[in-house]
Amino acid sequence: MVISSYFKRGVKEIAINKSLYLIALPGILFFIIFSYIPMFGAVIAFKKYSIAKGILGSDWIGFGNFEFFLSSGHASRITFNTLYLNILFIAFSVAFQVLIAIFLNEITSKWYRKLTQSMIFLPYFLSWVVVSVMSIGIFATDKGALNSFLTQVGLPAVNWYMEPSLWPTLLTIFYVWKWTGYGSVIYLATIAGFDETLYEAAVLDGAGKVKQILYITLPLLFPTILVLVLLAIGRIFYGDFGMIYGIIGDNGMLFKTTDVIDTYVFRALRQQGNFGMAAAVGFYQSIMGFALVLISNLVVRKLNPDGALF
Repeated sequence: MVISSYFKRGVKEIAINKSLYLIALPGILFFIIFSYIPMFGAVIAFKKYSIAKGILGSDWIGFGNFEFFLSSGHASRITFNTLYLNILFIAFSVAFQVLIAIFLNEITSKWYRKLTQSMIFLPYFLSWVVVSVMSIGIFATDKGALNSFLTQVGLPAVNWYMEPSLWPTLLTIFYVWKWTGYGSVIYLATIAGFDETLYEAAVLDGAGKVKQILYITLPLLFPTILVLVLLAIGRIFYGDFGMIYGIIGDNGMLFKTTDVIDTYVFRALRQQGNFGMAAAVGFYQSIMGFALVLISNLVVRKLNPDGALF
């Protein structure tokens, strides 16, 4: 009876807003084909997968793949690295994106603002393969630009690719450099929609630019920041594979601080061909990310109900 009621309500809703649902149909089909149907493959995580036997014919081993991963000694390290690096990426990228958006909004010269925005946006179009070549040119031990500069000023050269403690900071710099321009567009568009009369009233009350930013722009921007941070937290268990593997590659000396779940799964598949264990790690990654989104949204809903996603 309840199911029938929901079904009738759904049919009625579609009939009323059929044009909107028709527009959304390509996106719905995309997610069904590429997101929901492939979920069937998650069953590999609970099997000793054999290509010859296929997904359905492979033997069940229950949580064996998970036990192998969790007892391997790598689980805690790569989980910590994934969380730690993503926290750095989210915190610094959001801070710089908001800052750049506010600065761009305050520029009065249109041509200078467009030029500056284009220059900041440019790194977004560079692939991580190109950035990895640039990083080698900067950090190479023998002829790298940075070591050449250090030796010229009388300082010792640094073997950058042998110092794992330096790379969380360096990867954060690369990430912020690449994504700040792209992310600032969203905040800039939000700021453009603010009511100008609020700023006019603030000027009449004697508020300068700094106070206008602190007491008008940032509070009005806060809901947008919250939503984007929550969305980013949803992927906090997913390391930026393109960046980390492109720049770090298979350099085992740096795995201590840079090896994340995505690169670990890739190596498990490429080097060992262990589909079951790789699927188990991916399943673990998804479940942990989903749980973290629920917890984060619950906290936000308690503190600021209007800022929660659901």
